[in-house]
Amino acid sequence: MKFQPTEPFIPAPGLRGAHAQTIFASLARPTRSPPLRRERRELPDGDFVDLDSFDGPTGAPHVVVLHGLEGSSQAGYVTEVLRGAAKRGWGATAINFRSCSGEPNRLARAYHSGDTNDTLLVMEDVRARITGPMLAVGFSLGANVLCRLLEETGDSAPVVAAASISAPYDLDACCRKLDSGDSFLWFYRQRFLRTLKSKSRAKLQRFPGAFDLKRMQAAYTLRAFDDVVTGPMHGFQDAAHYYREASSGPHLGDIRRPTLLLSAADDPMLESPVVPLSAPDNPFIHVVLTEYGGHVGFVAGSLLRPSFWAENQALVFFEQVLAKRLAAT
Repeated sequence: MKFQPTEPFIPAPGLRGAHAQTIFASLARPTRSPPLRRERRELPDGDFVDLDSFDGPTGAPHVVVLHGLEGSSQAGYVTEVLRGAAKRGWGATAINFRSCSGEPNRLARAYHSGDTNDTLLVMEDVRARITGPMLAVGFSLGANVLCRLLEETGDSAPVVAAASISAPYDLDACCRKLDSGDSFLWFYRQRFLRTLKSKSRAKLQRFPGAFDLKRMQAAYTLRAFDDVVTGPMHGFQDAAHYYREASSGPHLGDIRRPTLLLSAADDPMLESPVVPLSAPDNPFIHVVLTEYGGHVGFVAGSLLRPSFWAENQALVFFEQVLAKRLAAT
């Protein structure tokens, strides 16, 4: 049976709009987390990723969390999952993608929407040391990374279940939407480009010639930035090649683990359909598409006492999958 949310998503009064949901959530989510252990995972190419973790008791489930574009383990949606996992007596590991932990990474590259290798290495490490089942949840860019990992690993995927929240399943369409003339989308785009360009300027000081500084500075759209920086820096011909190879949407049929695809139809950063129409054809895929919610928003409750519906439903989905596994043994 397909997953059904345990309660409907009802936007907090005054926050029905897509931009209100998106912006309020990014500002209002608390960032406190359970006590975390910072660990550095050295990578085969000489680079590193930093992890923030806590352990559950023997046999407890363990949740791996993947953040979005220019996010980190300190993002409010990540810490919401960490608190939910701790409340259930589970362990958790939040991955900081290369260059996102507060310290520049070592190489003339960073991270991107289709980069699954680092996450797979971390998951293999986690699975080797825990005694319970491993789960994973990704947000936005991190959700696309997670889906690509599940697609590439298929029957050998390292997790027993996954949740993808507000994923850009079609990267080309996502950038087309973000690069449009809407004033709110300009705000989102500039927020991303400000930190991406700052990191890129620092990267060029360490690796002169890695890309064209003038073209990067002149990039006022995400597509233009990906054309000159993200694509070539990670082995793609250009932005179009990068989007085509990294998008998870065309390959959702390859997923072989119970996976929740949770999105809002009014997501301001994604074109319709926000979830590929072919997704329900895969029996492992559980699609939950709400009318409202924005991008990684899903703020319920009230303005003074907000609750964050998507993160909770992802954890409920995991509980149901684990209960079915237990009943089948």
